[in-house]
Amino acid sequence: MNGKGTRVTSTRTKLERGRGALGPALELVHTGRAPTRAVLTAELGVTRATAGAVAAELEALGLIRVDSRPGAAAGSQGRPSHRLTVDDKGPVVLAAQVHADGYRAALVGLGGRIVATAPGCEVIDADPAQVIGSVVDAGAQLLRESGRRCAGAGLAVPSAVAEPEGTALNPLHLAWPAGSPVRQIFAERVAAAGIEGPAFTGNDVNLAALAEHRHGAGRGAQHLLCVATGHRGVGGALVLDGRLHSGSSGLALEVGHLTVNPAGRPCHCGSRGCLDVETDPLAFLAEAGRTPGPEVSLLQQSRDLLREEYADVAVRGAAQALVDRLGLGLAGLVNILNPDRIILGGLHQALLAAEPDRLRAVVADRSLWGRSGGVPILPCTLDHNSLVGAAELAWQPVLDDPPAALGAGAAV
Repeated sequence: MNGKGTRVTSTRTKLERGRGALGPALELVHTGRAPTRAVLTAELGVTRATAGAVAAELEALGLIRVDSRPGAAAGSQGRPSHRLTVDDKGPVVLAAQVHADGYRAALVGLGGRIVATAPGCEVIDADPAQVIGSVVDAGAQLLRESGRRCAGAGLAVPSAVAEPEGTALNPLHLAWPAGSPVRQIFAERVAAAGIEGPAFTGNDVNLAALAEHRHGAGRGAQHLLCVATGHRGVGGALVLDGRLHSGSSGLALEVGHLTVNPAGRPCHCGSRGCLDVETDPLAFLAEAGRTPGPEVSLLQQSRDLLREEYADVAVRGAAQALVDRLGLGLAGLVNILNPDRIILGGLHQALLAAEPDRLRAVVADRSLWGRSGGVPILPCTLDHNSLVGAAELAWQPVLDDPPAALGAGAAV
């Protein structure tokens, strides 16, 4: 056998040894945990040669790039290693989000990079098929303009999504019928638009938590609790060892229906004083004595009020009242779940910025584990984290088995 044939056989052998490592290797690069081939080798627990073959295969699939010349990482004193990055010209997935104040479509690449977005719509129809069809059409137009290959699609909705049916159990802040078959509608519209790859649907806060865990404020946490209020209502999510904890039927962590003010506002769920109606943007505006206007979303109005008029006694008092209620709810969750990190999104993120010491003190005073050392409470850091999380759903088959998901044979 000549030298070239020997090299090809050797490369094939190394790749076969690392075949099961393709998915884990891609996830390490995707989440930024393997910036170099040396780190990839150590994280996978394989030989340098096998790690090199795995990286080369992922590069051949158009998923990552391997620098041709090794370089030392900043501040590093070790042997230079080839840098690994996601391929910024590689495949994308379609990500879509529907919320009470509109919808948005985007193309998202590996690494959680938003490649392109379509202008958001501000009117939500009472027919879920109409809304989902419109957002898919917007995404399909983005794909046509980009010319990029699509690996799948994901949709985030402001409702618990029951498993295995994929129905929006109770979309309280949309005029959609309870039990709307959102996953089926989304999959059908994606297929009808000629978009390649599987289609997935999930709760918006669950997906925000997944995105933050992989690319944002939740990186490195083992037990990550996310609580957020966006345009209306409050949602929660728990990520355990890198995986969303969704419960037996997808309905876990409906934290918006924890009672934090027994004499408070009636809630859509039939109870009273829930986080959902005591700490969302509408509650804040009402507490501050402001009448919501139609110009921008409730979330934006609340953020603007906090930023521009915090010296106003009524605004500060409203913020502190919401912080106290939010802290009470978080303390109860800490006692039950014992997370190692809490991240807050939407208006809750802005309340943390306005009253960080007060919020942390309420949680510490009201929770057993908080008193024993405290749980870090941090703001979410990703823009459009629910969109990025919807993309994570679509990327998961590729992360699990890159060649199979992309319909590609092995490189030699």
